[in-house]
Amino acid sequence: MDGPGPLGDFLQARRALLRPDDVGLRDLGPRRRVAGLRREELAQLAGVSVSYYTRLEQGLSRGASAEVLEAIARALLLDEHEHEHLNRLAGAARRTTLTRRPRPEKLADETRDLLRAVDGVPALVLGRRTDVLAWNTLGHALLAGHLDFPSPDDPAGRPNMSRLVFLDPHCRELYPDWKRKARAVVGNLRITVGRHPQDPLLAELIGELTMKSPEFVALWRDHRVAPCDAASYDLHHPVVGTVTVTQQTLSIARSPEQVLIVCTTPAGSPAEAALALLRQMSGGRAPHADNVLTRRHRAGPAHC
Repeated sequence: MDGPGPLGDFLQARRALLRPDDVGLRDLGPRRRVAGLRREELAQLAGVSVSYYTRLEQGLSRGASAEVLEAIARALLLDEHEHEHLNRLAGAARRTTLTRRPRPEKLADETRDLLRAVDGVPALVLGRRTDVLAWNTLGHALLAGHLDFPSPDDPAGRPNMSRLVFLDPHCRELYPDWKRKARAVVGNLRITVGRHPQDPLLAELIGELTMKSPEFVALWRDHRVAPCDAASYDLHHPVVGTVTVTQQTLSIARSPEQVLIVCTTPAGSPAEAALALLRQMSGGRAPHADNVLTRRHRAGPAHC
């Protein structure tokens, strides 16, 4: 194994975020040379030996019990999602699996029917690695009108929402509070990596973002985890102006590793009216929507 591995990286990163005052310790020792708690302090809080905790952090011990992980989670002040992530990483560290390149994800007919059924709101289907597997006309017009509408149909050229958020300048202008959106993307990716630590395509995505985006590196380093369930965002759209939508993530029973993202607005709100205008301008046909947004992009702000 090269380096401490995902479990060790996570433990080190979360330990570095804590100060003695956070956990009720008095810092009476010499000047601290490390950020956050020392290993011996964390081991003391968790009730385990320093040597055992050190081996766990260095990736040299893979047999941590549920009780030990519970104690470490308490010592690190992990929330529910972070605790689950810790357990997933520990479970993955116990297993050795043969890494195979996965097949491209497919969209089930039932999922296409579901996407068609929510045609009145912007919607898209994301795969395990946040690849766009499909979107409806309004979802495309709202979030990615500068891209070709049929692009999700090509497995080799599918848009990837994580890549768009960090590497596509259009997307940065779409989200006025871009940093908040970026944090949400990284927190969700962390959960996915914990569930699928041997996924080579996911590793390639993380590697690409690490090489190309200093902002991603900074956010990835602190190992924060958070699911993307529902969050409201102001969008600066080049065609209909400012739109406030709630992006909701819905699970798909037939395809548990895929999710349906829908963008909702309050009834009677200006945002609802803006989406109605966007729907009218797109004309219910993807090529027309793409052409309208492309022309507006050339004359004004870009978007994702």
